[in-house]
Amino acid sequence: MLELLSEHACFGGVQRFYRHDAQAIGLPMRFSVFIPAGAQDAKADKKHPALFYLAGLTCTEETFMIKGGAQRVAAEEGLVLIAPDTSPRGANIAGESESWDFGAGAGFYVDATEAPWSSHYRMYSYLLELRTLLVQELGIDPQRTGIFGHSMGGHGALVLALRNPHLFRSVSAFAPIAAPSQCAWGKKAFTGYLGSDESSWQKYDASALVRSRQGKQPLFPNGILIDQGLADKFLPEQLFPEVFEAACCDANQPLQLRRHAGYDHGYYFIATFMEEHLRFHARNLR
Repeated sequence: MLELLSEHACFGGVQRFYRHDAQAIGLPMRFSVFIPAGAQDAKADKKHPALFYLAGLTCTEETFMIKGGAQRVAAEEGLVLIAPDTSPRGANIAGESESWDFGAGAGFYVDATEAPWSSHYRMYSYLLELRTLLVQELGIDPQRTGIFGHSMGGHGALVLALRNPHLFRSVSAFAPIAAPSQCAWGKKAFTGYLGSDESSWQKYDASALVRSRQGKQPLFPNGILIDQGLADKFLPEQLFPEVFEAACCDANQPLQLRRHAGYDHGYYFIATFMEEHLRFHARNLR
């Protein structure tokens, strides 16, 4: 059951914010949806393509819809946009709000296996649950779903797509944490959520997932799109797009990794290239 919290007219469609009881999380979760004109009747014969956006550290379900500048182009392309929150809220786990890069606002899109996080921090399964729910409740086309994200969310988008290419036909990212097993953010999150056995981390590391496919057919023959700002202060020590690039080369996975001088890690960078990402997904989902 979806609880509609608010609705706002936007580019001929509607911007909505919802809350629902998430089984994978065991708590209420919030998400936002932009629905273009003509896609508001879940019972209509025509199903519309949908694009999930996963936000980065400290963000909520509101961040992308307010800052991303995506609704105008989504309206033109007939794309439903969906943005979930970045972690459970109200789990009341000791220490969950002490660090900006772990706990609340930093679920890292994994299913935690370590107590006490394993009781609620199951964002990977939650995203799959949410996709199924919205196919049923909002009538999105299950055959035309894509995913993209930023930073921690770029990591999540790559992992969700690489592990579920039958569910997500198109994938892109802005400044993703592309090799989390090798950076401080990823090591902190993976140790806390998954434990110290690094072999258990590999299924949530996009570079490792691509590398494991050497000798196989590419999962995304139309390519993966990544944009990275070269003035991004997190680039040298946290993001490692070059590791993902090398893995894609070794596995013959087409990748368009675009490096942009002068751009940093924030939403001015994201908004600059948002239209190109939406057009990329629209072509793949037609």
